[in-house]
Amino acid sequence: MRSILLLLAIPALAALAYHARSSCRSVADGRHDLRTNGIWIEHGWLGDDNWFDRNNVERSRFRNTESIRELAVLLATHGVRDVFPHLCPASSEGQIAPADSLQTERFLDGFSGFRVLPWVGGVLRKQCFPDSAEWRENFVSSSAALLQTHPRLAGIHLNIEPVSDGSESFLMLLDELRRAIPKGKIISVAAYPPHMGSRPFSKVHWNRLYYSEVAQRSDQIVPMMYDTSLRSPRLYRKLMSDWAVKVLDWSGKTEVLLGIPAYDDPGAEYHNVETENLPNALSGIDAGLESYRVLPENYAGVAIYCEWEMDSSEWLYLRTEFLKKQEACRSQ
Repeated sequence: MRSILLLLAIPALAALAYHARSSCRSVADGRHDLRTNGIWIEHGWLGDDNWFDRNNVERSRFRNTESIRELAVLLATHGVRDVFPHLCPASSEGQIAPADSLQTERFLDGFSGFRVLPWVGGVLRKQCFPDSAEWRENFVSSSAALLQTHPRLAGIHLNIEPVSDGSESFLMLLDELRRAIPKGKIISVAAYPPHMGSRPFSKVHWNRLYYSEVAQRSDQIVPMMYDTSLRSPRLYRKLMSDWAVKVLDWSGKTEVLLGIPAYDDPGAEYHNVETENLPNALSGIDAGLESYRVLPENYAGVAIYCEWEMDSSEWLYLRTEFLKKQEACRSQ
């Protein structure tokens, strides 16, 4: 989910944003919460026995009705509708990671009223080879089989990293997925944000034309708006504001959830938790949304990366600074 390449702060962007008047501010009355937010969650909620064995993870934490119910209550309380349970990485031949069938149905029982979209994909040229027709065929057929086996799944959430700006093979994969998956199922894409400043990083940023191409083949765009290498909270808030507007404008009628960071990655130069965090991300998004007279029809909310690193202070901030107050009264 996190960007694969180390990004460097861009001097041109920094100079521009530093001298620009920033309108970033929190909007705490809930006007930007539509109760249709999203979140990425752990592999164990759907994963098969082999995953637990390989990673020495205790099954009981996930495979019980009470744990599923508690998670569903927590997420519903915080305005989450779309849930992306991790089912990565795919095999190098293209099959998506296997799910436990009984656990998937148990999870869906507990998540009635949500849209559950398994998070599939992996690392480009390590597990994912969309340039290969054979790999795409295996990936598409295994994705379709999962949705056919568990018809209550709302669709799939596709995350391949990195995907270069203009990648034709990624567009081919989306076209082939559309033809193969059951009618009415959602194709959600973990997308890259727009370019930063005058120096393009085409492997981890997309331009307007490519956004349009991906959006035309998708039902939902979820840009990963983090891993910028920025050290200035002010610059990051300004960037989030600009990105929110561009992604919404560039995605046409395709639904958008704006991906925000709620994780730490100690030692990683591409992510500074003092800069890239829930308060700064939401402040920037609020500013971007405030630039519209009426919220764009394709705006659905925010998507949190990730549930397993959210702590009580972050849930509290989300409730008090973003969610509709009458809805958000339960603590974690």
